[in-house]
Amino acid sequence: MVIPISRPVIGEEEIRAVTEVLKSGNLVQGKKVEQFEGEFSRYMGAKFAAAVSSGTSALQIGLQSLGIQKGDEVITTPFTFAATANAIIHCGAKPVFADIDSRTFNLNPEKIKVSGRAKAVICVHLYGQPCEMDSLTKVCKGNGLRLVEDAAQAVGAEYKGRKIGTFGYLSTFSFYATKNLTTGEGGMILTSQKDIAEKARVIRNQGQSEQYRHDIISYNFRMTDIQAAIGIEQLKRIESLNRKRVENARFLTDSLSGAKGIDTPFVPNHVKHVYHQYTIKVPNGRDKLLNYLNNHGIGARVYYPQPVYLQPPYMKMGFRKGLCPVAEEVCRQVLSIPVHPLLSQKELEEIVKNVKEGARSL
Repeated sequence: MVIPISRPVIGEEEIRAVTEVLKSGNLVQGKKVEQFEGEFSRYMGAKFAAAVSSGTSALQIGLQSLGIQKGDEVITTPFTFAATANAIIHCGAKPVFADIDSRTFNLNPEKIKVSGRAKAVICVHLYGQPCEMDSLTKVCKGNGLRLVEDAAQAVGAEYKGRKIGTFGYLSTFSFYATKNLTTGEGGMILTSQKDIAEKARVIRNQGQSEQYRHDIISYNFRMTDIQAAIGIEQLKRIESLNRKRVENARFLTDSLSGAKGIDTPFVPNHVKHVYHQYTIKVPNGRDKLLNYLNNHGIGARVYYPQPVYLQPPYMKMGFRKGLCPVAEEVCRQVLSIPVHPLLSQKELEEIVKNVKEGARSL
């Protein structure tokens, strides 16, 4: 038996919705996209939404909508998927990496250093865990910076009872196949600023403010009605899917607490973690435990094995080891194990059994 690290939850509702779109003949960005945007923004509590082709394009479009350009600096975390920093580069700006909190794995507001060229901060709600929004908002307001929330992994997460994605000047989401809410590929930009939403919609559609009027040179970042149809159905049960993730995480934490060589996830009382990933820390022998689990049919993985700035293109830009020591240490310790909502109780127990057995040999 192999227990995968993730599985998309696709039901008959999504299949019927896609079939209806295919039969309609209207496949590109249309009424379904508009419906998905409206329902998603209402669920999140934001005024405006722009559906796009991916979480990466959402980040790039969002930064462009804010006017981020060559010579600007954008502060962000080094402990995330490279798309966050790549979007900054694609705008011609420079990423400035600040270290993380060793417990939450998120951007540490106390480590943010602001220069005269800084224009924005991108915080990442990693693994579904909300960042410390009060402190980040205070830093941004005090320094005249725009706060952007990369909520790619955190649909439905909350900070002090308020959904993340509504604190920043804008927020971005990913609907990749493994995410808590999926459209296969796809993304969304949320904002309460009308001008930002209008800019985003122009950028995503070849720079067109109306058909054949190209106000800027841009790309095709549109979402299809096929993707949107899936998203509409997924949104109807995102709360129940997240609830199952939280229940699975609670079982894992209760069962693994006190296990030798294992640190279970730290979750502050004032946040709702939606567990896109359930990530433990293994201070010693992480890779040995990873191999043990994989060899015993548990689909454990490491997200992410090194800070973004140690990726080859960033090293060529002059970034070097030692920039963010906490992030570098965490990269050597984190290990994600299955928590997705399709896990059975038997599978959860098998995961726990193997983690404990593997940890004993560390």
